[in-house]
Amino acid sequence: MRKFILFLFIASGFAITPLPSQAQSNELQPWEKQARNVTITRDDWGIAHVHGRTDADAVFGMIYAQAEDDFNRVEMNYINSMGRLAEAEGESAVWRDLRMKIFIDPVAMKSQYEASPAWLKMLMNAWADGLNFYLAKHPEAKPRVISQFEPWMALSFSEGSIGGDIETINLNQLQAFYGKASNDSSTGVPPVNHAQDARATDESELAAEPGGSNGIAISPSNTVTRHPLLLINPHTSFYFRSELQMTSDEGLNAYGAVTWGQFFIYQGFNEHCGWMHTSSAVDAIDEYLETIERKGDQFYYKYGREERPVTTSVIKVPYRTDAGMVEKTFTVYRTQHGPVIRSEKGKWVSISLMNEPVKALTQSYTRTKAKDYKEFKQIMELHTNSSNNTIFADSSGNIAYFHGNFIPRRDAKFDWTKPVDGSDAATDWHELLSVDESPKLLNPASGWLYNSNNSPWSAAGPSSPRKSDYPAYVDNGVESERGLHAIRVLQNKKDFTLDSLIGAAYDSYLTWFEKPIPALIKAWDQTPATDPLKAKLSDQVAMLRAWDLRWSTTSIPTSLAVFWGEDLQRRIGVDARNAGIFLPDYVGSKAPPEQLLRSLSEASDKLTADFGTWKTPWGDINRFQRLTDDIVHPFTDAGPSISVGFTSATWGSLASFAARPYKGSKKIYGTSGNSFVAVVEFGKTVRAKAVTAGGESGNPSSPHFNDQAKRYSTGNLREVYFYRSQLKGHTEREYHPGG
Repeated sequence: MRKFILFLFIASGFAITPLPSQAQSNELQPWEKQARNVTITRDDWGIAHVHGRTDADAVFGMIYAQAEDDFNRVEMNYINSMGRLAEAEGESAVWRDLRMKIFIDPVAMKSQYEASPAWLKMLMNAWADGLNFYLAKHPEAKPRVISQFEPWMALSFSEGSIGGDIETINLNQLQAFYGKASNDSSTGVPPVNHAQDARATDESELAAEPGGSNGIAISPSNTVTRHPLLLINPHTSFYFRSELQMTSDEGLNAYGAVTWGQFFIYQGFNEHCGWMHTSSAVDAIDEYLETIERKGDQFYYKYGREERPVTTSVIKVPYRTDAGMVEKTFTVYRTQHGPVIRSEKGKWVSISLMNEPVKALTQSYTRTKAKDYKEFKQIMELHTNSSNNTIFADSSGNIAYFHGNFIPRRDAKFDWTKPVDGSDAATDWHELLSVDESPKLLNPASGWLYNSNNSPWSAAGPSSPRKSDYPAYVDNGVESERGLHAIRVLQNKKDFTLDSLIGAAYDSYLTWFEKPIPALIKAWDQTPATDPLKAKLSDQVAMLRAWDLRWSTTSIPTSLAVFWGEDLQRRIGVDARNAGIFLPDYVGSKAPPEQLLRSLSEASDKLTADFGTWKTPWGDINRFQRLTDDIVHPFTDAGPSISVGFTSATWGSLASFAARPYKGSKKIYGTSGNSFVAVVEFGKTVRAKAVTAGGESGNPSSPHFNDQAKRYSTGNLREVYFYRSQLKGHTEREYHPGG
């Protein structure tokens, strides 16, 4: 199914050539020597515990172990990050590749690699060596594009979020701007008009599944053992990260979730502290309306009283065709604010965002070795964890919240949620806000703090940061149904344990329905007996009237409520947004009563049509399925699957399972949400429990492909083997890379 593509294209900046047999033999010798410094211990869940003499040895071993588990996902992340997807998938991926290549330039990356500190270069070298050693030892692994990894490539994917800042750029708008340039050899000039603006959007009008994660930290004052607790609960697409441990004789000892292909624990803990990143609503990206004038062959942009020349660069994007590799050539335009990415109302729009790969990789790795709050905070001053808030706990008893880690200082008189005038010098970015100038918390009096991708103004109940103390641009977030739910399970509780924190993370209450269900019942109560809906919906309303707003696999009201809520989203979601009101509030106070009943009728009819009766338990509908290692999974009702009780985060469930039907299916199958869940207690020793969606291995023939699926579906976390002594009796195999 996968094809090996060998392509030499020097002009693109990527020169990938096969190693001659003698050169390969020469390469193997140092790799095999380094492999002897590394021990990989696989526990009885298939999770790799990697130990090296040095940190570089640990990196060499962990990336080798990752490649063993799922080389396809390792390579795919770098195909994406370097803008090489079209080399594998053809012309349809050209615009995605161009978006990455605008920021990821191999020549610049190589230069930054050469200028990196020696310790970081050693880690990058070990990373590339570990992957190349894996390929040398596994000829059956057929790369789609990257047949040889080079150390600088690690800089192209240096921050572990599922969607990087670059990926916020709208592809249709990018294509509308640069599409003419790639095809019009007479001018090579992008149009500046209104017509392209009208067609340049791919954003759905319907509410998207809430992304992000949950992070919770509990102070010792609120726990039975008087030790701090941490919940690590990223909501990502399934199988986006592996779970492993890295240790070395140089003091490295970190455990947690690692984005495929990266060499640092992204969300996890060491023996001293733990960290959880949640997607932030911080304003870390801004767009500028550029006033452009053309003089001859040169473009200029207005800046104050000046006319400054627009700079250009040529980017070539190769792509696969049935006849072989061809390429598209683009002239990309830049102002002092950044690259031009689209047009709006006759002006070019440039974008400013954080792009500091060396600092980002430094911060991502060094925080895994932080020993306490002071060290962790100092590492945060690198300011390259741009799109995330961070929840923190340490063995000294500290808990902390750090807001989005990259906040340029700006003039607060502008509305930074919209493109600003690039010709006005007052719109320039200035130095970054320090950690102390940004919203943060340290040991709040409430004894708890959390984030669920909402604003920080409720992060610790009455102990939360005050919105009025900060400029508006520090956060564009709002309260969420998950946020309201988190407060509900955290406030006024003083006896948390590791297990009761798990219980809070899987609390089954669905806050979204608090106002809509009473509104529905009222609408039915006030409907005349002569209305056909009165009789048709009598049993459904009676069931929802008695419902405790909690999900379970056996719950029929959950099925009714979710299908009803989805129908309301489709029919009145736009009305609620236009009114500036959250949909559940709109349903509870503004929606026409007859619409509430019609939507319940539609939901009942759909359940009956799909499952034979509207009285279908939620677990018969909501399913977890893993049949193949395909990145885009082929779901089918004919295959085995497991019932899942928790719902989409849309409805306020803290445990998130974003599911929908697929071609030919009636049941709905999850692809994102809870992907890795861990709870950690920091005392004299660390104790942790965790679960990963499906299993550790991407190989369907492995016993660890789906061995955690049942635990995942029920929130039954397993013990983490953090210490060597815990692996006794739980070791499946132990070996050196390549052994």
